[in-house]
Amino acid sequence: MTSRRAALVDWARAAAEDFEFTAAREWIAGRPGRKAAGYLPVYAPREVIRASGLLPIGVHGAGEQVEIIRGDAFYQSYICHLPRSVIELAQSGRLSFLSAMLFPSTCDVIRNLSGVWQLLYPDLYVRYLDLPQVFEPRLSLEFWAGEIRRLAADLGAVSGAPATDRTWREAIALQNRARALVRALYRARRDSPERIPTEELYLLLKAGEVVAVETFIEKMEEYLGATEETPGPPRDRARVIVVGAFCEQPPLGLVKTIERAGCSIVDDDFLLGNRLFGDDVPTDGDPVVALAEAFLRNARATSTVYEPDPAAKRELMRRRVEAARADGIVFAAASFCDPALLDRPMLRAGAEAAGIPCIAFQFAENTGQFQQFREQAGTFADSIKLWSAGQ
Repeated sequence: MTSRRAALVDWARAAAEDFEFTAAREWIAGRPGRKAAGYLPVYAPREVIRASGLLPIGVHGAGEQVEIIRGDAFYQSYICHLPRSVIELAQSGRLSFLSAMLFPSTCDVIRNLSGVWQLLYPDLYVRYLDLPQVFEPRLSLEFWAGEIRRLAADLGAVSGAPATDRTWREAIALQNRARALVRALYRARRDSPERIPTEELYLLLKAGEVVAVETFIEKMEEYLGATEETPGPPRDRARVIVVGAFCEQPPLGLVKTIERAGCSIVDDDFLLGNRLFGDDVPTDGDPVVALAEAFLRNARATSTVYEPDPAAKRELMRRRVEAARADGIVFAAASFCDPALLDRPMLRAGAEAAGIPCIAFQFAENTGQFQQFREQAGTFADSIKLWSAGQ
C-alpha cells in the first residue's frame, strides 16, 4: 500500500471510530449558528438536511469502542444491540452537539427508540420518518413528497435557514457526486476485489457518514486514484455477497474475517443509505418531487420496505448474484433484526432454488470473537471452490 493510500485509510479509520464526533463538532464551531442533524440507518434524505442548513450525521451505533452501561437499562436483552448503543452515545453526552434526530421507519424497535428520544430530549427536534410502503404511484408520490416538504420546513425552523431553490439544487448535486463515487468504488471492487479490500471500503463509507459531504467527496476521489497505483495481486477466492447487514452494522473484525477466510466480498448491504438510489437525482424541475420519485422508482430493494410480490423477492438474490458475478451468498444479519431475519427464509429459498450456495449467521455490532465466523466462512469458500472444480 502506498503512503498516500495508507494515509487515506488511516483518516477513514480515525473518523469512523471517533465517537466524540470531532469533525462534526469542529464544523459547527467553524461558523456561528451552524447546527447538525443526526439520522439512523437505513435511509434518511440527507439532501433535505443539507438544503435546510444543517450538517447530516449518521448515528450507526458504537461498535466495540463504547461500553454499554446506561443503554442496557432501556432495552431488553432480546432486542438488537443498536438501540442500546445509540442510547449510550446520547446519555454519555457524545450526541449533545445535535439539534435534530431522524429515525427512518426500519422496524418497531426504531419506532420505539424515536419515542424514547422524545421523552429523554424534549427540547430536541425528533422525527420518525414514515417511508412509503404501499407503492401505488400517485398516492405514494403525494405522500412522500408531502413528508419531505414537512421535514424541510421543520428543519429550516431548527436551523434558521429554510431551504431555498438554490440550496435544494446544491444539496442534490453534492449528494449525486458522493453517490457516483460510491458506485464507482463498488464497481471497482466488483471487477477487481483484490484491488479494494472491503475493510477499506467499509471504513471510507463509515467515515463519510460523520463528515461534511465535500470532505467525503475529496477523500473518495483521492482513494480511487490511489487504488490505481496499487492494484494488488490476483487471489484465488470465492466471490460472495453479504446480505442482511443493512441496519446494525457488523464489527470491522467480522468484515475482515470473512475476507481473510478465503472470500472476496463483491457486493453487500453495508451502510445502504449511501447507495440506495441506482442513479442520480435530477437537479431540474421540482427538487422535492425529484427526491420523492428517486425513492419510489429507483431505490434498491431492502427488507425495510414492503415488497408485495413474493416472486420478485425470491428472484432478488439470483439477480444480485448475477450482477456481482458472485459464487455464493453470506446471509449475515444482526441478532434479533426482525426485517432481515423474517426475509431470510424467502431470500435463501430463492437463492437455493437457483443453485446458489449459501451460509447464514448472526452477529452483534460489539462482537469481539470471530473464530466461529472464520471457520464457517473458510469452509464455505472451500466448498465453493470444490463444487466449482467438479462442474
